[in-house]
Amino acid sequence: MRIPRIYSPQSLQGVTRLRLESAAARHVVQVLRLPVGAELILFDGHGGQYPARITEAGRRKLVVEVLGQQALEREAPLAIHLLQGISRGERMDWVMQKATELGVASIIPVFTARCGVKLSAQRQASRLAHWQGVIVAACEQCGRNRLPRLEAAQDFTRALGMLRGGGLVLDPAAGRRLSELSPPGGEFTVLVGPEGGLSAEEIRAAEAAGFERVSLGPRILRTETASLAVLAALQARWGDF
Repeated sequence: MRIPRIYSPQSLQGVTRLRLESAAARHVVQVLRLPVGAELILFDGHGGQYPARITEAGRRKLVVEVLGQQALEREAPLAIHLLQGISRGERMDWVMQKATELGVASIIPVFTARCGVKLSAQRQASRLAHWQGVIVAACEQCGRNRLPRLEAAQDFTRALGMLRGGGLVLDPAAGRRLSELSPPGGEFTVLVGPEGGLSAEEIRAAEAAGFERVSLGPRILRTETASLAVLAALQARWGDF
């Protein structure tokens, strides 16, 4: 039986006894129904993982004994930064989850001209917390011990300036394909538009900021498909696939 992996935001370095947060405790006790003596794998998002054993379990309390540290990493050698146009419904959740599984290093949600999503400051904070939870759950599932960095949602112009050196912008009309690219220097930035795609003005702005237009082939992909396809292709060519 696979040992459950549980994320804790508390630093685990040098810790021998730990009371887990209420959300993690509820999941372990009420969902997984693990008893005292059951084994867990803990990670704090900063590298390595920590075998642990449950010593106290209640409806609102879960205490574990931390048994040591394992210097195990599953990070990709190619650091991919994803600038993702914000989309409606569950598409963003899907991208956050699968991009994490595919080894992305960071994600910046981007408001674009055609994203069709308006969020107040309060709702932005709520969505960011939700997306962070999706990323944590994906790391628990896929075995990553470091959380990809999730930035606050940015407008298009500011997002372009956050990562230096340009990158790739997906454009179905581009004449150059991913297979024609030269090997990167261990890092890639990818810009993907929302459901309606990027506007012509946004693509020109991206090019002016050093981004290169590339196509994923003759078919028009949905935004969530395009994001995951380009991540998988980059990992297959220069990452750890």
